[in-house]
Amino acid sequence: MDASYFLISLLNGLSVGLLMFMLASGLTLIFSMMGVLNFAHASFYMVGAYVAYSVSQAIGFWWGLLLAPPIVGIMGAAFERFALRRVHKFGHVPELLITFGLSYILLELVQLVWGRQALNFLPPESLRGPLFTIVELPTSLSLVWGEPPASCAAVADAICTQFPAFRAFGMAVAVLMLVAVWLLLTRTRIGLVIQAALTHPEMVEALGHNVPRVLMLVFGGGTALAGLAGVIGGALRVTEPSMALAVGAVVFAVIVIGGMGSLAGAFVASVLLGVFESFAVGSDRSLVDLLTWLNMVVTPETFGYALWSVKISQVAAILPYLLLVLILIFRPKGLFGTREG
Repeated sequence: MDASYFLISLLNGLSVGLLMFMLASGLTLIFSMMGVLNFAHASFYMVGAYVAYSVSQAIGFWWGLLLAPPIVGIMGAAFERFALRRVHKFGHVPELLITFGLSYILLELVQLVWGRQALNFLPPESLRGPLFTIVELPTSLSLVWGEPPASCAAVADAICTQFPAFRAFGMAVAVLMLVAVWLLLTRTRIGLVIQAALTHPEMVEALGHNVPRVLMLVFGGGTALAGLAGVIGGALRVTEPSMALAVGAVVFAVIVIGGMGSLAGAFVASVLLGVFESFAVGSDRSLVDLLTWLNMVVTPETFGYALWSVKISQVAAILPYLLLVLILIFRPKGLFGTREG
């Protein structure tokens, strides 16, 4: 394996994993604090991308990054206040159904307002180039900041791989968000009230706090995190109506693998899945090579000739769901989970 390929695959996997964590963290917070599994969470991610696109077209990307998350958060808080709260007393099934219905309403509204075609949502000009270039020569490996050096064209065997600046920016935003959420929940009075409202709501109300308002703010904060992920994901990947469907199932796999309600579990599961998928997509090995590496004796008759030549890259998309099934079988609470549902 080339050193440059390994480094870039690792960095790409980390960036994908951190983007998934940005989205999964909001869903994890909502479930851990409220016990609500929000099926419309990925739709708020989509709305965040579209709102940021419209704002960026008017006053620039940075304003879109700043304004889209609170706008989406206000939408989420309003939904909790006027819809979700009314069915909360009836149990989990009505909650699932109403958020499931909301996901389709948001999809149709997005298509009515912005259309069905993909939008040209670009990162800011200052972040469109490479952050650095990994230069691999026959005898050395080096890192050059910015554009590829002249040696990339001058040396025949040189392998020059660029890492986009905006991808690195998205990774930094995810890490800062993780630190901010952790500090908020563990080091501030607001965080103590939020956690106490989950376990001892009567005591919190006796101390003068409005528990329903606290839960509304938690739901709004979780959807705001989804909106923030949408800004980064929309500019990094593509902004289109199907973007919610593309990440929705993966995010639910992340929170189940990490452990329902565990922020640390969501972080670890997101990073692991991102790295695994990145290396799997770029692999030209077959499933037979993998089984042989695991010291399993296989022949074409073992699994059938149809699977004999299947590449690992061809099954990369099902890896999160395969791991999800294994986790549910052998550790139903997930890697770090303590809550069953």
